[in-house]
Amino acid sequence: MKEIRIHARAGQGAITTANLLGYAYFSEGKYPYAFPHFGAARMGAPMNAFVRVDVIPVRLRSQIYNPDYVLIMDATLMRGYNCFCGLRDNGIAIINGKEDIEIPRLKSSQKIFIVPANDIALATIGRPLGNTALIGAFAAATNELKLETLIKVAKDRFSGKIQEGNIEAIKKGFEYIKKIRVFPEPSEERCLGH
Repeated sequence: MKEIRIHARAGQGAITTANLLGYAYFSEGKYPYAFPHFGAARMGAPMNAFVRVDVIPVRLRSQIYNPDYVLIMDATLMRGYNCFCGLRDNGIAIINGKEDIEIPRLKSSQKIFIVPANDIALATIGRPLGNTALIGAFAAATNELKLETLIKVAKDRFSGKIQEGNIEAIKKGFEYIKKIRVFPEPSEERCLGH
């Protein structure tokens, strides 16, 4: 089983991201389970979305505490939360941000990719909602999903100019990851909460 934890603020598209990833896995013949977790239902409040996927139906319904992959849709969340808590030894984190953000020290076997997903979204969609750029980056960084599958999922989910913009954002996120700088740095793992 693979597990993905998404850190975001309400209104940034984390639930849509989880649903798109789940639908993409389903389209490739796997069994996904995507679900959100949030406290106060207000715009901007920290929240999580989760995706579990396996080759057999997923029955586990708890939050994800030891993810294989972490997607961080808002880098400011790293100031108040340990978004990397429980990340597996060979885990991959993908952060929506700029290269100059402060990167936590992780185990040498873990990788962090920084993608300017909001900038990509502004150029392709016209709004700073980087979730589709992040799923493109996720596919390239993890080799979990095919780019063609993500494009098909976007075609099914969106329509008109929004569809075109999101497909372009997925492609640009995917392409960006090919030339990204990877940040593995060894250190002790400390969980401060998530």
